[in-house]
Amino acid sequence: MSGYDASAVGRVVVGVSGSLGSVTALRRAGALARRLGAELWPVLVWEPPGGDPATRRSAAAAVPDDEWQRLAGGRLIAVLEEIFGDRGPGVPIHALVVRGTPGRALVAIADREDDLLVVGAGRRGLQRAFGGRVRRHCLAHAGCPVLAVPPSPLESQLLTVHRRNAWHLPMDTRGL
Repeated sequence: MSGYDASAVGRVVVGVSGSLGSVTALRRAGALARRLGAELWPVLVWEPPGGDPATRRSAAAAVPDDEWQRLAGGRLIAVLEEIFGDRGPGVPIHALVVRGTPGRALVAIADREDDLLVVGAGRRGLQRAFGGRVRRHCLAHAGCPVLAVPPSPLESQLLTVHRRNAWHLPMDTRGL
């Protein structure tokens, strides 16, 4: 981003799913928006379980789209309240709930030169090879700068605890 004027950012668009990675990205996006005096645009993108083709063939088709939209909106509101509380992020906020695929939708929303798109960098280790499609799509197709926020150290600690529990291994709780 050499030669990029960060003070010219008008909107900070951030993908939010509720995962630890997206929550870390949302926190960073909020701090950036405050520092730059930009608007914060948290975006939750949803698809019916299994995607559109599966919806036509399954019981999920019985649930109307407006119900899925309402559930997604409730999830976004819950995440925003959890992160920013009642006082909000301290900048103008324009929360969006969009039906579609996350990478494409985020790139379509962050369509201005003065936008900054913030996404979670995904997982570490072997899981990274099988994930990260949204991040890779945004990095490859966005017409604005993209900030990929690394996972929180807490995420790797939680994964370690989860793995030890799954394998019924003893845990050292002295550091807790």
